[in-house]
Amino acid sequence: MGNWFLARLLLLAGVALLVGAGVLYLIFLEARWWIYAAAFAGLLSSVVGVLILRRNIAAALSGRRGEIGLFTLALVMLATAFGYVSVQYPVRYDMTTAGLYSLSPQVETMLERLDKPVHITFFHDPQMQETVDLYRLIVAETDRVTIDFHDPMLNPAQARLFGVQFAGTAVMESEDRRIQVHGHREADIANGILRVSQGAKQLVCFLDGHGEADPFSAESHDHVEGTIGGSGEHSHGLGSDYVLHERHGIAKARHSLETVNYTVEKRSLIRGGDQISDCAVLIVAGPKIRLLDREIAAIEAYLAAGGNGFFMLEPFIETGLEPVVQGYGIRLDDVIVIDEASHYWTDPSAPAVTDYNHHQVARDLPLTFFPGARALSPTTERVPGTAVVPIANSSASSFGETSNSQADFDSNIDLPGPLTLMAIANRRPPRAGDLAVTGDGQLKVASEQELPARSTGGPEITARSRIAVIGDSDFATNSFFHFLGNGDLFLNTVSYLAAQENLIGIEPRTYDLPRLSVTNRQIKSIFVIAVLLIPSILALIGVVVWWRQR
Repeated sequence: MGNWFLARLLLLAGVALLVGAGVLYLIFLEARWWIYAAAFAGLLSSVVGVLILRRNIAAALSGRRGEIGLFTLALVMLATAFGYVSVQYPVRYDMTTAGLYSLSPQVETMLERLDKPVHITFFHDPQMQETVDLYRLIVAETDRVTIDFHDPMLNPAQARLFGVQFAGTAVMESEDRRIQVHGHREADIANGILRVSQGAKQLVCFLDGHGEADPFSAESHDHVEGTIGGSGEHSHGLGSDYVLHERHGIAKARHSLETVNYTVEKRSLIRGGDQISDCAVLIVAGPKIRLLDREIAAIEAYLAAGGNGFFMLEPFIETGLEPVVQGYGIRLDDVIVIDEASHYWTDPSAPAVTDYNHHQVARDLPLTFFPGARALSPTTERVPGTAVVPIANSSASSFGETSNSQADFDSNIDLPGPLTLMAIANRRPPRAGDLAVTGDGQLKVASEQELPARSTGGPEITARSRIAVIGDSDFATNSFFHFLGNGDLFLNTVSYLAAQENLIGIEPRTYDLPRLSVTNRQIKSIFVIAVLLIPSILALIGVVVWWRQR
């Protein structure tokens, strides 16, 4: 009896010493001699206790309780092994509809096109596991991005070395550049990688002073179907009145540009002077009144020197920019597009586009719509040195209405569809000998006197430039920017004009409430199938069953 009691005491003491040695090692994070001594004493005591109690242990294991114990131990070991393997070889599957725990396709594309290595040092605390997982997803996507993780509380010297004062800071390095990123969202991290790899930001300027949409205004309007016209809401299409003191906000577009590494400013040309020469892209977002002659001259000079313009011009408004756009081979038709076959909800003056002409701006672009859009046409004579690509067209059933108060097609004055809603033009300095197309469709060789810079009396064209023209500006305002492909189209266009093709397709994620947006044709299809076809089939089946039973 005494030996049995002593053996149990040795076994318990040995286990206690082994556990204590392990705890002390985790606390001190270094192997000290007395920790080894405690571990050795615990192991020796446990072995002696087991040898003395070997018969008792064998008898206990041979019974029912032994089987239960061994089965429980096997389950624990199996769960431990499974947990270890899952940590060493993690597998993720995002089951959320919006893909909240996966990289967006746009960021994946950006990482594939990354041409310079980026090293990230991320300082985090235990509460930032979601952000850590996001960084690991980015590193797993490309071998050009590497990362080190540190806890600033456990490694204060490393934090001081990088100048980091709090957790949640990422230090990104590429070549000789270093920046700090404090955001935890996917778009913030992608923006940081782009900024440090490219080394410089580009400036996007919004023209101001003519009732354009304000890039620093978060104002949006209620466009819920059936409420237009009351309580201050208004329409954007046929019969709408433009109220000059009520400006639309376009802050969502501005924030999206800043997120993908652009600097955004408003510029006014009313006072004259060189105000836009440093702009990578000049955006004219739906002016409501005509520009002054000196403003138009400044824009012409900016484009002739190699600037890039994004013109979003509403129907039935003379802005003075018509000759500027014609210099690129694009004519602004003074009509509003009516599309009965493909439009947004029940507004035929908001044409919806699902098929696009081949161009990188429209790559993988979903449906877009343009509330109250004008049509674009090629100029009667081709402008030497220019190349125009139509991007978005209305359906073949559409037409261009010359009246702003009715929607009846008159073949004598209205334009038949399909009609161009958006076009992009590239221009280079023209040369004598460029081919031109006359009004009757005949090719001719442009002479020195017929070159655009001389024939129009404008500034001499000295560099290549790009412009994009859309017959609508409302599609990019806060009210419609987040709908379907509108935001993608705006960002893709700016990136193309700024010659930043690797940014095309990158858009900050938005977490708006789920909303179903369909065209009128889809609405009719749903009505016919759900309200007419399916009930009719069920009724027919019921009649057949009743007749057979009868």
